Amino acid sequence: MPTTFEGFKPDAVRFLLELHANNDRAWFQPRKAEYERLLKEPLEALCMVLGERFAARGIPLRADARSPFRIYRDVRFSKDKSPYKTHVSASFAWAGKGGTQGAPGKAEEVDGVGGYFHFEPDEEYVGGGMWHPERPRLEAWRSLVANQARRVHKAIDAPSFKDAFGQVDGDRLQRVPPGFPSDHPEAELLQLKDVTFGRRLTADEALSPRLPDTLADAFAAALPVMALLAELPA
Repeated sequence: MPTTFEGFKPDAVRFLLELHANNDRAWFQPRKAEYERLLKEPLEALCMVLGERFAARGIPLRADARSPFRIYRDVRFSKDKSPYKTHVSASFAWAGKGGTQGAPGKAEEVDGVGGYFHFEPDEEYVGGGMWHPERPRLEAWRSLVANQARRVHKAIDAPSFKDAFGQVDGDRLQRVPPGFPSDHPEAELLQLKDVTFGRRLTADEALSPRLPDTLADAFAAALPVMALLAELPA
């Protein structure tokens, strides 16, 4: 039987606001069942339904029970010892065939490239791309920009992508990286340390039972960009 997603309830937003004000185990543990009912279970259902949408539409991203992130923070190396995240989120790894759709090659997940969903009061958004890539992949991106700029712009300037997300962005260097002239025509793309995209979701979108379709539409618009990033050698 297909999984159903009924949408996040306004009480889910309230829970996260209260968690933000009471981020400790003494507050959370008696309310763990409420967290699971309002946030954990709906997020899992969202991911399962989204996986069905991806399969039906041929969107090469993985969405399943492994997609949600845990609410527990890793505080081992952080000055902030708050034990819980004040949002819920999920990632959807690229699982297409070696980059461009239809290209030959074995379908496999590409670590670090894919889509992302974030649910937090006043910070609901959908996005993706390539975040904090290892140096070989980042250098491959810069080589692609320098040597095949027309191909890069075909993806990032596609009308569907620009309508959905505007442009690629991310953390960037203050100047063009070594090995490229400071006045390089693609300086802004060469300075990127991440290659990401995203847009805010309205409250109506984030709380709607149609959220899986909203996310699937957004990721479909970003396929040319994700495909381009997925074929970069790691």
